[in-house]
Amino acid sequence: MTPRWYAGWWSAARRCRSPNFGQRPAGMPVSLLVVHSISLPPGEYGGDAIERLFTNRLDWAAHPYFETIRGVEVSAHFLIRRDGELVQFVSCDDRAWHAGRSRWRGRPDCNDFSIGVELEGLEGQLFEAAQYAALASIARGIARRYPIEAVAGHEHVAPGRKADPGAGFEWSRLRELLSGIGLADWDFPDSAT
Repeated sequence: MTPRWYAGWWSAARRCRSPNFGQRPAGMPVSLLVVHSISLPPGEYGGDAIERLFTNRLDWAAHPYFETIRGVEVSAHFLIRRDGELVQFVSCDDRAWHAGRSRWRGRPDCNDFSIGVELEGLEGQLFEAAQYAALASIARGIARRYPIEAVAGHEHVAPGRKADPGAGFEWSRLRELLSGIGLADWDFPDSAT
């Protein structure tokens, strides 16, 4: 069965609704895909801590690191687990809270016009083949519905403040996968080679 969109929800993703979102500005086209990385606690994979963070249900006392992020209210549209599982938290028609203070090609507030995809991983470390495949697949689905023109990392839209997905993310690999599905004309960050 071919995945489909339903009010900004991708049918091939497992839903885990986050309350951390808002409406996009009226008439704002979704033109940017932002790639992030996250692991909670840092460097540990699996478990439900990321889902709990994005749904405001994280037990702050469960790990010493969690105290350092106590009270944050964040989300992304998608999370891609190490095994390629795709989880969706916010409708792509809405504004997820993933980029924070950000700017892309002179435009501020990237959350207004972007879709955020988190890869389960640690900035600077390598990602799994299944994650690249899932990222290319959801990128194709997104491109069918939204006028995406560019892809960038969190590090590119919030330089000096964020460093993910970092040096372990293979931008050339993503570019090759996107070229293979007809998305070769997307704009990449200058440093993404």
